[in-house]
Amino acid sequence: MYFKCEKSILQDAVFTVQKAVTGKSTMPILGGILIKAYDGEILFTGSDLDLSIEKKISSEVIEPGTVVIDAKLFGEIIRKLPSDIIEIKTIDSNSIQISCQKSKFKLIHMNSDEFPELPHISENMIFSIPQRILKNMIKGTIFATAADDSRPILTGVLFEIKDKRLNLVALDGYRLALRSENLDTENVINAVIPGKTLSEVSKILDDSDRSVNITFTPNNILFHLNQTKITSRLLDGEFIKYTSIIPSEYSLKVTAKRLELLDCIERAALMGKEGNTNLVKLDIEEESLVITSNSQLGTVREELNIILQGQPLQIAFNSKYLIDVLRIMEEEEVIMELTSSVSPCIIKNSGQDNCTYLVLPVRLLNS
Repeated sequence: MYFKCEKSILQDAVFTVQKAVTGKSTMPILGGILIKAYDGEILFTGSDLDLSIEKKISSEVIEPGTVVIDAKLFGEIIRKLPSDIIEIKTIDSNSIQISCQKSKFKLIHMNSDEFPELPHISENMIFSIPQRILKNMIKGTIFATAADDSRPILTGVLFEIKDKRLNLVALDGYRLALRSENLDTENVINAVIPGKTLSEVSKILDDSDRSVNITFTPNNILFHLNQTKITSRLLDGEFIKYTSIIPSEYSLKVTAKRLELLDCIERAALMGKEGNTNLVKLDIEEESLVITSNSQLGTVREELNIILQGQPLQIAFNSKYLIDVLRIMEEEEVIMELTSSVSPCIIKNSGQDNCTYLVLPVRLLNS
């Protein structure tokens, strides 16, 4: 194998596929990046069996070949080399030479025959969505996935297509995040994608209207964008019927300025943190919302103007859950729908109907 490539192009490819190399596998070969050079192109592959990323670049290939190189060390070397043409060639049966200007590295490589084959996915049942929209939808739901593995299905995000609408849903037992967008497809899909996969996908997506093509098989999902392919296994099991959790009725509706509400809760949360409870109390009155929190070190009181439809109410929340939601929402005004001090709170945009967030309250001793 012998090829030449501009540093910036090579570094981008290595950095992209490195995202799939966790270094936690019991198979040493998966600590490496598979490099295939052929016909003026180089294909880089990183995998941990659950998640695989492939990136193709154009290059001057003098001699085709295939090697596996330690991902971490290779990435560091490429990053530190000067910004110029980098030459990579095999010099004997188990080592390669990396040269750039006056720098030369000799690296032992691994046997590419040991690198596991990726699942073959026929890209025939495809639907497309602009990268910007998918990136936004992932950002708007992924924070609500479960952090622990006690219920593995909740560490993923439900990817549901029905009635020409794409829904992404995440929940962890304390909150639920739902983002929806219209989609021009007749397909009906119901699959749960690992949160880790979507986290890496969102880092690769850009903020453009260029499409990402998505293909499902019974066990895998493939994202294809530009010269990059991301393949991931799907999570086994049945996702919770989220529609039965979201209340269809409410007795009280609060309209507030999102940033004002967020600022007030963030300041009140400073005191809640001291008591390690993150607890904030909301006293909803006719024209104002009073937010309080206290700990051994003191108390805080915040007040903001709201529009209330319904009767006043006192309710408490883990401030972190409210802050997470208000930070990723984008509209100027938000609506909170409530029924009682012990029933879920629904938060929505006041204008666009593209998201629904549910947060469970904290039961107060006097409620």
